[in-house]
Amino acid sequence: MADFEAHRSLLFGVAYRMLGRVADAEDVVQEAWLRWSAADRSGIATARAYLIRIVTHLAVDRLRRLAARRETYVGPWLPEPLPTDRATAAAEAAPEGAERAAFAETISFALLVVLETLSPLERAVFVLREAFGLPYGEIAGALGRGEAAVRQLAGRARRHVAERRPRYEVDAGQRRRLTERFLAAASEGDLPGLMALLAEDATLVGDGGGVAKAPVRAILGADKVARFTLGIARKPPADAAFRLLECNGAPALFVTSGGAPHSLFLLEGAGGRVHRVYVQANPAKLGHLLTA
Repeated sequence: MADFEAHRSLLFGVAYRMLGRVADAEDVVQEAWLRWSAADRSGIATARAYLIRIVTHLAVDRLRRLAARRETYVGPWLPEPLPTDRATAAAEAAPEGAERAAFAETISFALLVVLETLSPLERAVFVLREAFGLPYGEIAGALGRGEAAVRQLAGRARRHVAERRPRYEVDAGQRRRLTERFLAAASEGDLPGLMALLAEDATLVGDGGGVAKAPVRAILGADKVARFTLGIARKPPADAAFRLLECNGAPALFVTSGGAPHSLFLLEGAGGRVHRVYVQANPAKLGHLLTA
């Protein structure tokens, strides 16, 4: 089973980028392990390609099953935060010469939210091509489609993502400093300070999953985002504890209450201003961060 273990991080990376959920990605990898264990491997030329094909099929099937559930989701849907070190564990599978920061960007909240708008096949092609640099022929084999059809899917997915994908600062140091300044202003109740850090078109998106307090619609504009943030800061949860984590390629503030997960705040910005504030409050998407 050494072949499977050698590619486990890669397989998780593919599954997470396709599904946006840690638990779902782990389930897919486990199912792939069961299929690999039961398979007659005597005719398998390349374990890596075979395993990617299994994980891709399983993830596409799961995306199709989840489609109806996502349509009835209460409020905005956000990805399940993933510590960046785990997300980039498969960095050796990135396209040759790709920088680690560029590879990490393929698991950013901003991109994963956009990928939710693709069809399962478009998302699979985009992930395999753009994040992992697989040749079109290998992607075609993984999906059971002709190479020409895969190229069409790739072109359509790239155009769709380019139209909707915001571009944010990728320098880790700058992002951390911006996050720390934003959190300091919020904790001090400094409205002018927050306003100075927010872009005019700043947006706050929250995910409570219908079980935790979160705005059911995106909050638009610097003034409204600042006032909402200050409202949260003035009423911290009981026995609150705060910890900075690196999630999905960006600094994030993880909040716990009495030792239980409460929320995670992740900021995206450019030019020294915060453009997007993500608030993940769905407890089903936060439990794994307690051990991060």
